[in-house]
Amino acid sequence: MSHTITVAGVDVDTRHWIGGARVASARTFTDVSPIDSSILGEIARGTAVEAAAAVNAARDAFPAWAAVSRAERSRLLHAVADGVERRLEELAIVETTDNGALLRSHRRGVMPRVAHNFRFFADRLLELEHGDFGTRGHTQHVSWDPAGPCVLITPWNAPLMLATWKAAPALAAGNTVVLKPAEWSPLTASLLADIAAEAGLPAGVLNVVQGYGHEIGDVLTSHPDVRRISFTGSVPTARRITASAAANLTPLSLELGGKSPLLVFADADLDLAVDLAVEQYDNAGQVCLAATRLLVEETVAEEFTRRFTTKAARLVQGDPRDEGTDIGPVIHPRQLERIDGFVHRAIAAGARAVVGGHRGDGQHYAPTLLTDVTQDSEIVQEEVFGPVLTLQTFADEEEAVRLANDTRFGLAATVATGDPGRAERVTAQLVAGTVWVNCFFVRDLRAPFGGSRLSGVGREGGTWSFDFYCDLKNTVTAPSGWRSHG
Repeated sequence: MSHTITVAGVDVDTRHWIGGARVASARTFTDVSPIDSSILGEIARGTAVEAAAAVNAARDAFPAWAAVSRAERSRLLHAVADGVERRLEELAIVETTDNGALLRSHRRGVMPRVAHNFRFFADRLLELEHGDFGTRGHTQHVSWDPAGPCVLITPWNAPLMLATWKAAPALAAGNTVVLKPAEWSPLTASLLADIAAEAGLPAGVLNVVQGYGHEIGDVLTSHPDVRRISFTGSVPTARRITASAAANLTPLSLELGGKSPLLVFADADLDLAVDLAVEQYDNAGQVCLAATRLLVEETVAEEFTRRFTTKAARLVQGDPRDEGTDIGPVIHPRQLERIDGFVHRAIAAGARAVVGGHRGDGQHYAPTLLTDVTQDSEIVQEEVFGPVLTLQTFADEEEAVRLANDTRFGLAATVATGDPGRAERVTAQLVAGTVWVNCFFVRDLRAPFGGSRLSGVGREGGTWSFDFYCDLKNTVTAPSGWRSHG
């Protein structure tokens, strides 16, 4: 039986990567492309046996990897980045075929960011230090010690970028990794294992185990040898992971859902505000940071809506491999049903579809804008994770902030205004891990990233990543003139 499939001309191994070797499973799951529903291949379906083997491999490899110098770890991570750049086109076309996101985005933004994830943390590692400080003649020295094996559980909407956003700092910190990719988009994680091995990463330092979360998740997250868990995904799954990790008090970093607002004030550049709003349809709306709640000052709401509908009508839905396509398919029929259910229930409850409100061809969902929605309605309060926006109006700053903060989430927010004073006042009151003013999705790896409320626990990025993936140690040394105890 062959364990290799060919996807868009690229060979991909369908087995796990454990302890520096390919490992098959007795069972498989079917990977299907959202572009045309074609079967891409049968992927090794992990069990408790493979999950435990991956953790054991990471545990066994940890002491030697933790002892590797910072300079050598940095060199190896740069070598991984080199491998990503050499295979950028292959990674881009495989991921587009696997998850349906735009090929042009993968080529120009996503895969270069994958390489940058490794380079940034490789360089940051060499800069990591905290100046010593004195206390009554004693010297206090802060150090970042590797924590141990890390389990990284990643989503399907930006598979490789989010996997490496976690793996790069974990590896840079001197930890070993067990990566569990989403079963709807597993292929580029397998290619990453090949790239890491070719770069010289020692066996067991990076492991990839595939399968269903409900079958292997508990083994990974409850294992007593796992010292860190980082998860990006839904709130219900995060609750299960948290419960599983509780017995060992394993530290968690959770980046969860969002229901982010875009506040448009009357003094904003309306063309810019409309551009920001239409940008929320990126990746078919399957972006946790998406500002899906448009909150528009009532005096400009009519004009904003007119310009928005005109611009949204120009969006092209189609094959994500075509350069002219703006919106690709939704990743899975189950997700398509979920999105359609949200919209149908909202319309039945009195919402009006100003734009879209229906399925497109295949697994596409039409870009949708719903108005006449109430603040307590499901469509306003719950994450849809599809190309569906709502529009509400407000009378003043106080109401805008109240509506913006009135959900269980707090991942991000966007503010469009021409008044710097207003921007300062409003952003200070918004509950969000990231706030953008007159821009969207500008990210710097030096900055902290994470959410408030049900949008997550903890922050990663820059030094915050090392704070999470390391055990911080403070060593206090007495003044010179040691006293001997006989």
